[in-house]
Amino acid sequence: MTVVTRFAPSPTGYLHIGGARTALFNWLFARHHGGKYVLRVEDTDQKRSTQDAIDKIFEGLSWLGLDHDEEVIFQSQNAGRHAEVAAQLLSDGKAYKCYCSPEELTEMREKARENGTSGSFYDNRWRDRDPADAPAGVDPVVRIKMPLDGDTTISDLVQGDVTRTNDTLDDFVILRSDGTPTYMLAVVVDDHDMKATHVIRGDDHLNNAFRQFHLYQACGWDVPEFAHIPLIHGADGAKMSKRHGALGVDHYADLGILPETMRNYLLRLGWSHGDDETISTEQAIEWFNLDAVGRSPARFDMDRLLNLNSHYLKEADPSQLSETVLDIAVRNSEKPLSENARQRLEGGISGLVQRAKTVIEVVDSSNLYLYDAPLSFNDKAKELLADSEIQKRISDLAEILSGLTLWDENTLDSAVRAYADTNELKLGLVAQPLRAALTGSNVSPGIFEVMVVLGRDETLERLKLTSL
Repeated sequence: MTVVTRFAPSPTGYLHIGGARTALFNWLFARHHGGKYVLRVEDTDQKRSTQDAIDKIFEGLSWLGLDHDEEVIFQSQNAGRHAEVAAQLLSDGKAYKCYCSPEELTEMREKARENGTSGSFYDNRWRDRDPADAPAGVDPVVRIKMPLDGDTTISDLVQGDVTRTNDTLDDFVILRSDGTPTYMLAVVVDDHDMKATHVIRGDDHLNNAFRQFHLYQACGWDVPEFAHIPLIHGADGAKMSKRHGALGVDHYADLGILPETMRNYLLRLGWSHGDDETISTEQAIEWFNLDAVGRSPARFDMDRLLNLNSHYLKEADPSQLSETVLDIAVRNSEKPLSENARQRLEGGISGLVQRAKTVIEVVDSSNLYLYDAPLSFNDKAKELLADSEIQKRISDLAEILSGLTLWDENTLDSAVRAYADTNELKLGLVAQPLRAALTGSNVSPGIFEVMVVLGRDETLERLKLTSL
């Protein structure tokens, strides 16, 4: 049997964190078993579905690197097939037309609410009634006939065996009065037609599974394996909201989170592999299984995400990360980049990532390599360089450095230390002015590394400009 999973977002908003994790789990499960991962857009609610949301979902999945194996399925294009299945169920006597008025349905809901059974409010009044009794001018809905007694047990791959009494499962609508399918019917038909073997989704869909189970049986189809994943909460254990980070994945891309970071972090939200925290995509594909998915809600922690991103920044390929930084810098800067920006950035990026937690922080600290002198200076650097004694030290150092025959970190370190010793100065009193003059900041990577990356000419030019 070929494993087939699917991710089925509704295009009514951005791809949020919970949806991204569901997509990842489906993708990993399919890849682990050498199966297929299919993307289906559940756009039957045409009033709320938007092209912008569809585009955002596609962009988010692409950024995460979750490639699907077949053409995208749009649920709205299968409406004819959904209606066909509903007609067959009517013909087989497994569904019926219901002619209840809105007022009757409201009355049933209120009565069920009073009795504490609001989850199952419909009283089956048209289940066995002759359609000849239907009032004129009423377009009926189609309802499925559910079992009236007994229990239904779902053997869930995450939740275990879960049982509901059938009297809590009313005859739900599968076709609206305008002939359009409901979510419940469309999902079952599409999952069957695409041969989905496993339905992996949030546990807020667990109650739907019981109804869908009986719809599968009514159609005479095999029921797929269900796996309902606990939802994601905030770090404080409360329901996820925007203040916890319940935002679209595009927000995290804009913030400077790497896609490999997000894959790793989402994987560890509710799934574990021993004590492993950093897990590559290759390892995740090899190790992923549903047995290790927990039953308790996972907690989203922005600090942990940033710390993990810091790790991946240090592990990133310098050339690829430099390309990303350059792209952002070009988009956001009005000042032209140096002709040597790419070469310098690749040479110095390993130092820039040491203190950074996001790509944006790397971009912000990369100005010393992206632009030629004159630089812009922060307030502390300006204050330091305004001192006449500091000006003299920089001028002296520029003269000493211009006479060096070698330009490497050891040689530069030795020359600056010798100057400090000769003038009975602590190294910091020499290195700090150098840092300010060369970077425009009081904080930077190792100053000798910076000098090597900038090269002799640019280093001496910057020192000359700040010692005038």
